[in-house]
Amino acid sequence: MQGKKGETIVGKWLYKATKGLVVLFYRLMCWILPVKKNRIVFDSSLGKSYAGNPKHIYEYLVANGYDTKWDCIWFFEKEKYSIPGMSRQVRYGRMRYLYYMVTAKVWVFDTRQPEWLVRRKGTYYIQTWHGTPLKKLALDMEDVFMVGESDIETYKKHFMKNVETWDYLISQNPFSTETFRRAFDFKKEMLEIGYPRNDILFRENTPEAVRRYRKKLGLPLDKKVILYAPTWRDDEFSEDNKYEFRPQISFETLQKELSGDYIMIVKYHYLIMDAVDWSPYQGFIYHFDQSRDIAELFLVSDILITDYSSVMFDFSILRRPIFFFAYDFYKYKNELRGFYFSYRKEMPGPISSTTEQLVEDIRNYDASIYEERYQKFIEKYNSVDDGNASSHVLDLIHSLLPERQPNVYYDME
Repeated sequence: MQGKKGETIVGKWLYKATKGLVVLFYRLMCWILPVKKNRIVFDSSLGKSYAGNPKHIYEYLVANGYDTKWDCIWFFEKEKYSIPGMSRQVRYGRMRYLYYMVTAKVWVFDTRQPEWLVRRKGTYYIQTWHGTPLKKLALDMEDVFMVGESDIETYKKHFMKNVETWDYLISQNPFSTETFRRAFDFKKEMLEIGYPRNDILFRENTPEAVRRYRKKLGLPLDKKVILYAPTWRDDEFSEDNKYEFRPQISFETLQKELSGDYIMIVKYHYLIMDAVDWSPYQGFIYHFDQSRDIAELFLVSDILITDYSSVMFDFSILRRPIFFFAYDFYKYKNELRGFYFSYRKEMPGPISSTTEQLVEDIRNYDASIYEERYQKFIEKYNSVDDGNASSHVLDLIHSLLPERQPNVYYDME
């Protein structure tokens, strides 16, 4: 007897039973185990990457020697990451993961965690989030098409329940602060400090540093770099509920028309799980998966191509050209998500709907045409970012944890 998408009823029952036991075990540990006063847990994208705001907060702690004073734990999904400092790495979702979640004094995450992970009394949750919103979020959404979500009201109910566990929420600008308050129904402390992941864009935006990062990433030094970083589509997923990469951009055309002067980095959203064959574009396209920190890709890129992704807000700090490939503008705006502001009036660069038009926009780009709009964009969305966001988060963590305490480890092997 088959359930939805070929899943057996027995399989569904086993999944629910196993999840129930995990939740029970977690709740029991909450009753039995004490909170360790110097323990911090981090992850980015549910363990899928070592990147984003949590990474840059952690590395600032390391740079200031706090990894020797506090017990720092990083969660990973599949393989351990190359991480500086004295942190330990624990596989996301396993028994040891539950143990460290239960006993940590501070959680530092950039996306929602499973709703059954109750934040216990004595633990503080810093939600860094992962971008300034263009597309509508949570309670502002009118419909939902995402994997695993049955209807909009249930989605909103679960989202609100999750938000109740957050003690602090980082905002990149006043616009985000207002939007998050309403869309998340967030009532606790907002940290309008800019994004820690953008500190590097102030510190490392020099010719020497850019050259160093290009070498690190294995990119040629004699060509300009295009970064293509689109967002995901809520309704583009496979039968096994994995988001797919279905861009309507022609990489063949881009290679033919632009490879003489450019190479191209492709970095798609962490929710997309496709294994795309990039071998036909060898020497032109360089693909980096979700484990690569996009801030480094910003630094090495001369121009950005995106659509509705929040990468536009971060990249604009560098004041480099941005191109918007919005082939499905009306569907995305009217059916999938909707926008918080006028896309066509505020975008600080050319908007195209075909690859041919995009190529012409790149070739004929005139910065003076977009100078005034670009400046207004930066003033609205980057007024808080100043390269010191990580320092503000360290000050907060410092107030929550003891300054000095022996780094005694309590491992569950």
